Amino acid sequence: MLDVQGLTKSFYGTLAVDDISFRVDSGEILGFLGPNGAGKTTTMRMITGFLPATAGRVVLDDVDVTQKPLEARRSLGYLPETLALYPEMRVREYIRFRAELCGVPGREVSSRVDEAIQKCFVDDVADTPIANLSKGYRQRTGLAGALVHKPKALVLDEPTVGLDPRQIVKVRELIRDLKKDHTILLSTHILPEVELVCDRVVIIDKGKILATGTPDLLRQQMAQSPGLTVALKGELTGADAAFKGIPGVVRAARIGAGGETRVVLDTEREADVREAVFREVVARGWTLLEMTPRQATLEDVFVRLVSQSAAAEPQTDELPAAVEAHDEPPAKEEAK
Repeated sequence: MLDVQGLTKSFYGTLAVDDISFRVDSGEILGFLGPNGAGKTTTMRMITGFLPATAGRVVLDDVDVTQKPLEARRSLGYLPETLALYPEMRVREYIRFRAELCGVPGREVSSRVDEAIQKCFVDDVADTPIANLSKGYRQRTGLAGALVHKPKALVLDEPTVGLDPRQIVKVRELIRDLKKDHTILLSTHILPEVELVCDRVVIIDKGKILATGTPDLLRQQMAQSPGLTVALKGELTGADAAFKGIPGVVRAARIGAGGETRVVLDTEREADVREAVFREVVARGWTLLEMTPRQATLEDVFVRLVSQSAAAEPQTDELPAAVEAHDEPPAKEEAK
């Protein structure tokens, strides 16, 4: 279990992370979401012991990462967004190097390296120089290096950034498979990926937690007015006005034109307008192809929360350059 308690980071008087707390249970994948500059990378670097916290604690099982970072790193695997790979090394050589750095016993190094290579599907490039690898193979090599010492927890910062769709699917399947043996904290900008992979989600902005819960729970809690999506066929002149005239319909937005048109209806809570919509369609001679309840997506939740956060507080100046430099992982430090 990974337990984050009141974690805070201040750079020269500017709060980058402001008293955040959350927990990742064993065998769980927690999605860590936020816009650029929200404090995600700073938080992940504190969790992994690469950046000292101003206040708060990070506890991995019984080890306090903030007090014993070197000891804690033996139980943590970290894949930063900016990979610090050594291009002159071959894949197998790099993973062996990571195993030795993380204290894997000498008699176990070879078997651990082979296991990580197979688990991350890089066996076909194991003897290839890293400089010659594609972006997808580089990501998987970095992930193999992060898990070669069999850490209890994995912290993955944008593991699919820059990958093509086929590579994203492979890495996503790998992360889901890793859940069986690891606690996983996953940061990503790809919200559909979060819904497919993560058990729970934490959304942060300006260094503060805005919401936490399962994707389903967040959609239910943050859903705006309920509504319907109506798919129609025919001459739909005046469709928007016709649906807006139905009691309980707040607004109607028409999407598409030609053979099939969809009209998205926002309705008042507790209002069931399906029968009235059906009667309106029949009366106007339109063909009803489909009528389905409208469901909020995780993207809807994310955009709404971040928009509310922006509206609730006055805009602050951007962090000074020195702060931005601290938030960018140094190449050699991350490779250790």
